[in-house]
Amino acid sequence: MTKKDTTITLLVNPAETDSAKLVHTAFEKIRSNHVDFKTFASKIKVDYKDSKQRNYDFNAFVRIQKDSIIWISIIAALGIEAFRVYITPDSVKIRNSLDKEVQLQSVNYIKELIKLPVNFFTLQDIIVGNPVFLDSTNVLMYKETESSVSLSTADSVFKQLLTMRKDDFAILHSKLDDVDATRNRTADFTYNDYINIEGRLFSGDRKIAVAEKTRLEISLNIKQAEFDKPLNFPFNIPKNYKVK
Repeated sequence: MTKKDTTITLLVNPAETDSAKLVHTAFEKIRSNHVDFKTFASKIKVDYKDSKQRNYDFNAFVRIQKDSIIWISIIAALGIEAFRVYITPDSVKIRNSLDKEVQLQSVNYIKELIKLPVNFFTLQDIIVGNPVFLDSTNVLMYKETESSVSLSTADSVFKQLLTMRKDDFAILHSKLDDVDATRNRTADFTYNDYINIEGRLFSGDRKIAVAEKTRLEISLNIKQAEFDKPLNFPFNIPKNYKVK
């Protein structure tokens, strides 16, 4: 017979010292796990599915200069680069080597792609595995079992249920529900395969699902992750490419 988890659930009241201490401790541990870096590089196997029956799997090489550049090289069949993407806090450039064209977009293009209100810095956190849309000032519930800790929070856009391992506060799952019930928008982030990279607790396998009027699912299997190595971010526009 297996022993059932002992559960402690608190509806958080900031005026109550005990519940406030538990929440404060939880956020301190979450902050201590925050993946900080100067540069980041990795190879990512991506699987993409959506409600229009589009299904893509490909390898992407990702480089980040913290807070300034996200560079992505997407590799198609036979090892040929199909797309190169250069993202800054205010712009997105996409070089399509298959059609010989370049798209120039504002950073809002990211929101259109993944159907979430993200900016450059949110995307950066998603790639390295940091929690997003997490508001430490509005905690609704704290739940603790023998193996996990959960927090329910809310901000102006989402209510979030965040679940973590109890021993090290590694994030296991984040469920987001839009506070605007008429939108019926939800998102799920799942984190697996944690490894330690130079003192950083890093999830090497992630799943993201976003649903509203349509649904998309993205799986990220991250290999060869490196931090703080010298990187370059080449992005040129050949003269024969059409700029859109």
